[in-house]
Amino acid sequence: MPNVFLPTFLIGLREGLEATLVVTILVAFLVKSERRDRLRFVWLGVAVAAALSVGFAAVLQYTSAHLEFERQELFEAVTSILAVVFVTWMIFWMRRAARSISGELRAKLDAAIALGPLAVVVTAFLAVAREGLETSLIFFATVQGATSTWSVAAIVGGIATSVLLGFLMYRSALRINLTTFFTWTGVLLVLVAAGILKYGVHDLLEAGVLPGLNTIAFDISAVLPPTTWYAELLRGMFNFTPAPTVLETIAWVAYAVPVLVLFLLPHRPTPPGAPVPPAAVPEPAASVGDR
Repeated sequence: MPNVFLPTFLIGLREGLEATLVVTILVAFLVKSERRDRLRFVWLGVAVAAALSVGFAAVLQYTSAHLEFERQELFEAVTSILAVVFVTWMIFWMRRAARSISGELRAKLDAAIALGPLAVVVTAFLAVAREGLETSLIFFATVQGATSTWSVAAIVGGIATSVLLGFLMYRSALRINLTTFFTWTGVLLVLVAAGILKYGVHDLLEAGVLPGLNTIAFDISAVLPPTTWYAELLRGMFNFTPAPTVLETIAWVAYAVPVLVLFLLPHRPTPPGAPVPPAAVPEPAASVGDR
């Protein structure tokens, strides 16, 4: 099994669960408010968002495959850096918005219903399209254009697992502590993003944009032979290589350490007497089974 399976599965699971939670909230709201006739517009918006995401992934793959070597390396470097930006924004956004996302989505959908069917389609589309486009970009940056059957199967498997979890939560057959889930997957994705950034720096070195392609920071190949399964696992998950360059090492450490520290810092409690945002009141983020 190629070493790209685990990180792409994680990306599909994490991003897929976020999109699934969004759809679950929208569907539950319509069902509980006895507006089932609007469900088809939600599914239409979801389908258009999914088609756009697949098309975006195909465009990225096609563009990379038809560029000259140096331009291809530069293109993949840019997509890698953009993917890191999106991953970082996504994990911090979900940590901050987990408690208010349900109320916000319900309010937007309620307003859309008043405007008409097209507004419902657009609301569902926008809610899912962001996750889908992020998934396409991060997936491309992770596999670096070398899409294989395993990598496609991994991300499809991750998304399918997230859909199953969302369905079980909707049916109240499964309760997941979402705070814990997003914390642990967030930590793993920070490390994955650090590896993507390292790969982006390597592409910039290959393209001649940055100097130091042959300046090695350290070499532990004797301790961690590149051909072993565990070395392949580390490379696939976190892009860890036994002999990285100085700039790659600096980029990995400079990103991973501060982002992990900031991500794991405990939430600051609301000061006594401070007003509570209206969207934060409806329900906790620990489970969506009640939604």
